[in-house]
Amino acid sequence: MPDEPADLSVETLVARMERLPVTFWHVRARLVVGAATFFDAFDVLTISVALPVLVGKWRLTPSEVGLVISAGFVGQLVGALFFGWAAERFGRLRAMAYSVAVLAIMSLACAAAWDYRSLLLFRTIQGFGIGGEVPVAAAYINELSKARRRGRFFLLYEMIFGVGLTSAALVGYWVVPRFGWQSMFILGALPALLVLRLRRLLPESPRWLASKGRLAEADEIVRRMEKQAVRSGAQLEAVRVQMTAPAPLTTKLTHWKELFGERYLRRTLTVWAIWFCCYFVTYGLTTWLPTIYRTVFKLDLATALRFGLATNIGGLAGDLLVALTIDRLGRRFWLGAAFAMGAVPLAALGFAATPRARMVVLGASLSYVFVAANSLVCYLYTPEIYPTRLRALGSSVATAWLRAGSALGPALVGFILTRGHLGAVFWMFAGVLAVGAVVASLFAVETRERVLEELSP
Repeated sequence: MPDEPADLSVETLVARMERLPVTFWHVRARLVVGAATFFDAFDVLTISVALPVLVGKWRLTPSEVGLVISAGFVGQLVGALFFGWAAERFGRLRAMAYSVAVLAIMSLACAAAWDYRSLLLFRTIQGFGIGGEVPVAAAYINELSKARRRGRFFLLYEMIFGVGLTSAALVGYWVVPRFGWQSMFILGALPALLVLRLRRLLPESPRWLASKGRLAEADEIVRRMEKQAVRSGAQLEAVRVQMTAPAPLTTKLTHWKELFGERYLRRTLTVWAIWFCCYFVTYGLTTWLPTIYRTVFKLDLATALRFGLATNIGGLAGDLLVALTIDRLGRRFWLGAAFAMGAVPLAALGFAATPRARMVVLGASLSYVFVAANSLVCYLYTPEIYPTRLRALGSSVATAWLRAGSALGPALVGFILTRGHLGAVFWMFAGVLAVGAVVASLFAVETRERVLEELSP
C-alpha cells in the first residue's frame, strides 16, 4: 500500500476514499444498513395489507381509512426532522439505531391494537421511527460512496426499499388471510434484533467525523477500508487530491438556516417539490389500491392483494432499471423524464369513464415503474447536493415533504372516493407528476460522477 500523506486534512481523506475499489467492507455496510431499510419499507406498507381486513372488521369509512394511512406519515414527518438533527449532532449510526428501535417496538404495539383509535395512535408513533431511518441511512451510504458510479452503487443498495415494499405486499397476500392482519405487524418488529448489533458491525461515517474535526478517528476508519482493499488484492494508486476548492476543516455546528442561504436555497426548494410530487403519488397509489379493489370493484381479499402486489412488482422493475442507467443518463434527465412517463398511464385512466379493475392494475403498474424509480433517485440526489455538515439534516428536512405528500395524497383519495369519483383520483395523480416533471427538468442540478465535496463546499 502506498505511503499515506502525513497531514490529516479533509481533502486527503476524501482522496483516499475516492481511490478505493468496492470491497466486502462496502458490501457489508450496504447489507447491514439495507436490512434496516428493508424493514422500514416493510413497515410503511403493512397498513395497506391490513386495512382491507379492518375495513369490514371495524366498519371503517373511506375517510377513516385515509386518516389512519396519513397519520403514520405525520409521525414520519416529525421523526425525519428529529433524527436528521440527531444525525448531525450525534452521528449517523446512533440516530439510525434509535429510529429502528422505535419503529420495531411500535410495530408490536400496532399488532396489539384493539380498535381504530388505538391503531391510529400507535401507527402515528411508529411513524416517528420509520421517518428517521431512511434519510439518515441515505446520507451514510452516500458518504461511503466515491464519485465514479456513485449512482449505481447507491441505488443497488436503495433498491432494498422497493424490495421491502414488494415483500410486504407479497407476504401480506399469503399471511393475512391465514394468520390475520396482526401477523404483519409482528413480522415488522424483527429489526429490533438488528439494533443490538448495528454499531458493532459498522463504523461511523469518516466524512461526518472529519466534518466535526475528529480527523484521527476518520483516518483510522479509512485505514481499515484500505487494508480490506489490499487484502482483497487491489493495488491502490498514490493519493491524488483532485478537489478544486478546499473543504471546510472546522467544527462548525449545523444550522438549518444554511439550507436557505444563497448557495443552497434553489437546491432546497427544488428537492422539496420533487419529494412532495413523487411520494404524493407513491403512497397514494400503493396504500390505497388494495382497498380500492376491495371496495370499489368488489373483489375478494386474495384478488385485491394480488392486484396490489402486481403494482409493487412493477415498481421493483423500475428500481432495477434506474440503478443500471442513472450514471449514464444523469439525475436531472431521469427525474424529469420519469415523472412525465409516469403521468401518462394515470391520465389515461382518468380519461376512462368507467375503468375496469384490470385496466387499473395495468395503468397503475406502468406508472409505478417510473414513480418508484424516482422515489429511489430522490434518496440518491438529495444527499449529493448538500455538504457533510448539512447532509443528514438537509435530506431529512426534504423527506419531511415526502411525509407531507404521503399524508396528503391518501387523505385526498379518501375524500374523493367518498364522493364516488375514481377517475378524479387518477387525474389528480397525473397532474402532480406533471408538476414534478417541470420542476426537475428546469431547476435540478446535475451531480453525476462529481465528488461530494466539490458539489457542496
